[in-house]
Amino acid sequence: MAKKLEFEIGDYVVYPTHGVGRVMGIEQQTISEMDVELIVIKFEKDRMTLRVPVAKAQNSGLRRLSSRKLMDTALTTLRGRSRVKRTMWSRRAQEYEAKINSGDPVSIAEVVRDLHRGEDQPDQSYSERQMYQAALDRLARELAALEKIDEVAAAAKLEKLLSAA
Repeated sequence: MAKKLEFEIGDYVVYPTHGVGRVMGIEQQTISEMDVELIVIKFEKDRMTLRVPVAKAQNSGLRRLSSRKLMDTALTTLRGRSRVKRTMWSRRAQEYEAKINSGDPVSIAEVVRDLHRGEDQPDQSYSERQMYQAALDRLARELAALEKIDEVAAAAKLEKLLSAA
């Protein structure tokens, strides 16, 4: 029954609701008199450690970093036209939140693109800015890990793409 783990110590992984983390190890713990094998993931930015049961890793959405091809699709999405629906902000905010928490870089790029404001556009509300920043940070962290650059450089690259669109 020993299933081969997809992740190795030191690998960068993406947990949908927390973004990019690093596998620190695999440990055994006894929880309610059951032995459970756990993947230990450290999220540097949030100063958080998450333990995901190996058996639940697949269902939780834990995955490797995106492929270069998928990230390129996300970057292309950033350059596309904004598709903001004319619905109430509360409904759009729920949809954006779901896209961010999906962990899918293309969905996150859609949120960044739709909430981006150029110099000549009207100001955003506080909650729009918060959501935009959350999506931008999430996408920048994955891009940074994929390209082995720091998050500031990754965020600058994303903002440059947005400005050029």
